[in-house]
Amino acid sequence: MLRSGGARRGGGVSGALAALARHGRLVLVAGLVVGALAPGLARAMAPLIFPMIAFLLFLATLRVEMRAAFPGRRTLPRYLGVTLAMQVALPVAAIAGLWALGAQASILGIGVVLVLAAPPMTGSPGLTILAGGDPAPALRQLVLGTALLPLTVLPVFWLLPVFGAPLVVVEAALRLLAVIALAGGAGICLRARVAWLRGPAGQGAVDGLITLAMAVVVVGLMSAVGPALMAPTPALWATLAAVFALGFGAQVVTLLVARRRAPGSAPALAVIAGNRNLALFLGALPAETAAALLLFVGLYQLPMYLTPLVMAPLIRRLAPA
Repeated sequence: MLRSGGARRGGGVSGALAALARHGRLVLVAGLVVGALAPGLARAMAPLIFPMIAFLLFLATLRVEMRAAFPGRRTLPRYLGVTLAMQVALPVAAIAGLWALGAQASILGIGVVLVLAAPPMTGSPGLTILAGGDPAPALRQLVLGTALLPLTVLPVFWLLPVFGAPLVVVEAALRLLAVIALAGGAGICLRARVAWLRGPAGQGAVDGLITLAMAVVVVGLMSAVGPALMAPTPALWATLAAVFALGFGAQVVTLLVARRRAPGSAPALAVIAGNRNLALFLGALPAETAAALLLFVGLYQLPMYLTPLVMAPLIRRLAPA
């Protein structure tokens, strides 16, 4: 009887998590609203951001097969090409455009370059799931993009000397790479040992945990946004327009290009193109520049967490499974 009751309780928890995953897009929007309207709670939850990001990576590796977490020998050149295009070619092109406009030292311009130079955000596999795509390509690009970041940022540092010491970003990238190895390795091992995680019930429960963890993370990231929204300025609206155009513009263009060349990977590539781990660079900036960028970083979470809601219909129409 006790075993039966425990199974029912376990099934109830799994069912609740699966239901949470089914409404994941709305849950993420709720996280945005809570973070914007409750700045005190957002500040209190800020210390949970990095542990929850590591937990998200652990959950992402629970969701995919071990072989799917790393590019194979035959597909490695393609993934390398995507990484170089997204983390080198795009930010260099953006810097050239900013120089032409005389805006290379503006906070908005620096923020755009940071986004384009950054690797995929740690939660990109979870966003891909919620948007209706296969998370494996997003996870592979996350691992490869973070591993190559110490090299891909070098042209950006050379062309845009507003950044601080490159060694700081290299150290941050190596720390993140260590977290990926530990959290990802733990997820891979647990998935291999627990057969339930590989079944529909287990996958639904993991999807629910991913949704919950992402909602918690975004509350902490929105601590600078709430007060700014209460007293809006023209700079706020300009930044908001820029992050929406950048985030969704990159995703739509990538989806249209990739749906013919790599239809199975198109949703994941679109998601990672518009959702990057720009916060990784904050420690490499002068203190005053980093402080000025906090609002940009917070507003950037808006299109990021609206990605499943906005992109899922487009993915269903333009890149169906």
